[in-house]
Amino acid sequence: MQPTLPQKYLRRSLYVVLTGLAGLAFNASAREWPAPVKALEAQGLEIVGSFDAPGGLTGYAGILQQQPIAVYVTSDGKQAIIGSMVDAKGADLTREPMTRLVSKPMSVKTLKLLEQSAWIAEGAKTAPRVVYTFTDPNCPYCNKFWNDSQPWIKAGKVQVRHVIVGILGPTSPGKAAALLSAPDPQAALLLHEQQHRSGGIKPLAQVPATIRAQLEANKELMQQLGFSATPATLYKDAEGNLQTVMGAPSAEKLKQVLGPL
Repeated sequence: MQPTLPQKYLRRSLYVVLTGLAGLAFNASAREWPAPVKALEAQGLEIVGSFDAPGGLTGYAGILQQQPIAVYVTSDGKQAIIGSMVDAKGADLTREPMTRLVSKPMSVKTLKLLEQSAWIAEGAKTAPRVVYTFTDPNCPYCNKFWNDSQPWIKAGKVQVRHVIVGILGPTSPGKAAALLSAPDPQAALLLHEQQHRSGGIKPLAQVPATIRAQLEANKELMQQLGFSATPATLYKDAEGNLQTVMGAPSAEKLKQVLGPL
């Protein structure tokens, strides 16, 4: 019987952040995986490498919907088990290989893509923490996150980099373009957020071709990362792995995203 991925992993389309991740370790596409692993690949799981596991099992590191998925195959290569392995003391034996093979490389690659996008920084360059958030000028939840993050920004604890998109309404592209093309984008963003309830920045009637290309690239990056709404925020956890939050973070989640105040 072929293994089947849990339904929760099949509800959305797969996107693998690292298009070249397989080449980082095992050149997975060139390998001949056991039949159960191939069956999971057919369902959308991207296998990026393998690792030794206790009990005669072989572990396979995969990605589905930007989430690391571990698969363990029995010694005869005929059965597969999806999930985490623990020892007699309850220690997680899956975490280290999955972090090494999947989470760390994904984080590095995604951060590089974000760094190369068109963003407006808010906060000190010397801030110990950098957070990326996809922001639409017409998004009320983006404005809430902006307001909620101000104590951290003013205290020099975090720099928030707003990856500007224009996707929510007819005036979004024009407003997004006005922010990116402003002589002082940081000042323009500040004024816009302060005046958000009254409409914020005036949209450009004509979006310059260079700005249009930046907005399109930001939109594509947002979609590639699996986000369909704003704000979509990315931050590093205590272990250096990239985590995401959709929507305006709750008060408790805000502390995780922005760090201690």
